[in-house]
Amino acid sequence: MLPRDPRHPSLLSIVVPLFNEQASIDALIPRVMQVLESEGLNAEIILVDDGSADDTWDKMVAWRANHENLTLVALSRNFGKEIAITAGLDVTEGDAVIIMDGDLQHPPETIPAFLRRWREGYDIVYGVRRDRSEDGAARRAATKAFYRVFNRLSNTPITPDAGDFRLMDRKVVEAIRRMRERARFMKGIYSWVGFKSTPVEFDVVSREGGRSSFSRSRLFALAFDGILSFSTAPLRMAVVLGAIFAGISISAGLYFLGRTLLLGVDTPGFATIIVSTLALSGLILLQLGLMGLYLGRIYEEVKGRPLYLVRDLVGRAAAENAEPGAAARRHIKDLVRPPA
Repeated sequence: MLPRDPRHPSLLSIVVPLFNEQASIDALIPRVMQVLESEGLNAEIILVDDGSADDTWDKMVAWRANHENLTLVALSRNFGKEIAITAGLDVTEGDAVIIMDGDLQHPPETIPAFLRRWREGYDIVYGVRRDRSEDGAARRAATKAFYRVFNRLSNTPITPDAGDFRLMDRKVVEAIRRMRERARFMKGIYSWVGFKSTPVEFDVVSREGGRSSFSRSRLFALAFDGILSFSTAPLRMAVVLGAIFAGISISAGLYFLGRTLLLGVDTPGFATIIVSTLALSGLILLQLGLMGLYLGRIYEEVKGRPLYLVRDLVGRAAAENAEPGAAARRHIKDLVRPPA
């Protein structure tokens, strides 16, 4: 018997993180199912409820009653999208894994294009938005500025307009699963692991229902988190800034010393003292704050807490020694039902 072509998956995994998406589930699942049937794909759909406060979980359970290829994961609280994606990846068993949002802004009809590129030998196929006009001018400008700043500061550049919508080969998923840091900036992680990648363009449509949970403040926090996770440049910049201020103060001191020796003592300027004191105090606080942020990350990591806790898991059981994915599924089962 000829060996199975690894680029024609015996099982495709689709991971969908959900947070308060009760309005979109009834449209999401039929569209995904229709694409899978038209392509003749054997697939598992992993829905991760990230601590939703609405009826998202109840709707997930209702759909599971008639579709055995659905695997449901309920986290004990809202851990954030990056962690929810990680929980979904921990459960996957497929030869290829697709991550997509549950609001249908990532169209399921793009899946065949992802698979075609994967079969050509690419390990990561990522979706790139054709146009961001829906975001508004201010958000587009902020997004562009973030990518420019991130790629300038980090040694791990990321592709502009490429988000979580992507297909990854099993070996890529296993590499990402080995990365268990708590501050998870997934765009940076996808880029850091490397592997052969290629883009596929897609059009973003309006949300199927509800509204995005990512406010401007959360997006800013995520962007700042990403820079701190993949660059120590802010610390280096603080050192350079401190050296510049130290040089200025030494030069000013030498200037005033020479002036005093040559011209005598002038009446000291109150405003000069106040301004210089405030400037130096602000610089010191800035440097302490940056060091505190990095130290706080170390503190979070050394505590060794799990990335997430699982409240419930519903899905087909994996054989104890099946590969790939069985170890991950046993791990997540242990989180639901700790061994005696």
